Amino acid sequence: MSVTKELFGKTRDGKEVYCYSIENKNKMCAKVITFGAILKNLYVPDKKGKLDDVVLGYDKLWMYFKNGSCFGSTIGPIANRTALGAFSLCGKKYQLPVNDRGKNNLHTDLVNGFHKRVWDAVEGKNSVTFSLKKKDGEMGHPGNMKVSVTYTLTDKNELKITYHADTDKKTVINMTNHSYFNLSGPKSSNIEHTKLTINASNYTPVLEDAIPTGEIASVKGTPMDFTKPKKISKEIGRKDFAQIKICGGYDHNWVVDGYNGKKKLIATAVDDKSGRTLEVYTDLPGVQFYAGNFIGSNIGKEGYKNCKRKGFCLETQYYPNSANEKNFPNPIFDKNHPYDTETIYKFV
Repeated sequence: MSVTKELFGKTRDGKEVYCYSIENKNKMCAKVITFGAILKNLYVPDKKGKLDDVVLGYDKLWMYFKNGSCFGSTIGPIANRTALGAFSLCGKKYQLPVNDRGKNNLHTDLVNGFHKRVWDAVEGKNSVTFSLKKKDGEMGHPGNMKVSVTYTLTDKNELKITYHADTDKKTVINMTNHSYFNLSGPKSSNIEHTKLTINASNYTPVLEDAIPTGEIASVKGTPMDFTKPKKISKEIGRKDFAQIKICGGYDHNWVVDGYNGKKKLIATAVDDKSGRTLEVYTDLPGVQFYAGNFIGSNIGKEGYKNCKRKGFCLETQYYPNSANEKNFPNPIFDKNHPYDTETIYKFV
C-alpha cells in the first residue's frame, strides 16, 4: 500500500493543485486531485489482470475548470436539484443560485461549489483526507462549515469515500461523488451493455423540470425496475414512458430498500466484456442513477472522446429537493448533529 503526491498544475489565480495516488497490493490505484476533491482516475484490473481506468475525466487540469458534467467531483454542500433554488429553515428563507432550467438550483453553485474549490489535503497510510471551510451565507447557504472527504483504498479493492461536516447553524447538507463509471475502460464507446441491479423497489418520479413530484412510486412493471439484473440498454429508449422521456433516459433517484442508516449493498453493476463487477454500499437513503444522457462531446483521457452514455453515475444521496419535501428523509444538520456518511465502491 502506498500514497504518492505530485503537482498536477495551477488554477487560473495561481494556486497549486496536487494529485494524490493511492495504490493497493493488487495494483488497483485511485488518483484524486485537490481541485474539487475530484476522483481523476481509478485503475482496476479486469478478468485477465489488465488495468484500465474505469472513470471518465480529463488528462489536464484546465479541462476540469469547466467540467460541465462534473466528472469525478465532490459535490456540495447540496447535491442534485432544489426547487426554485430555495428552502426555509427556522422561519428564514435561503436562496441559492438559480442555475438549472431557468428556475431551479443544481449542485448548489456551478461556479463556487465544493467541486470548483481547491481543498487542503493530508496523507494517511492508505488514504488521503481533503478538507475546506465554508462561510455562513456563501452561495446563499447557511452555516459556517468545516468539511472533509476521505478517500481510502483497501486491499479488498474497496474505494471508501467518507464525508464529515460540522456546522455552527442549522443547515442542509447532501454531498455526493459524481464519478462516471465505464467498467470496460476508456476505449469503450458506451455503457449500455452494463448489467445493473439497484436494490430499490421504489423511486421518486420527477416533473418536467426534473424536480421530484414528492411521490414515492413503485418500480414494478415499469422501465425503472432494476431489482433484478438488467442491461441499461433494455428499456432506456422507452419514450412511451413519461419519466424516460422527461430525462432523455435514466436520471432519477431510487429509494433504497430497508433504509436504516447503516451501510448496505444498494447496487451492483456487471460488465461481461471486462469481467469487472462494481458493488456500491452506502448508509444513505437514496441513489441517483444517471446514464450519462447529456454528456457533452469532448476529448477525454488518452484522446478518447467523452460522449452521450459513455459513463454512468451511482450517486449516493438524500433524495433531491429533500429540504422542501416533508415526507423525504431529512438532510438537516446542526452543531449538535454533524454530517457523517460513507459510500464504498467495491470491485469484485
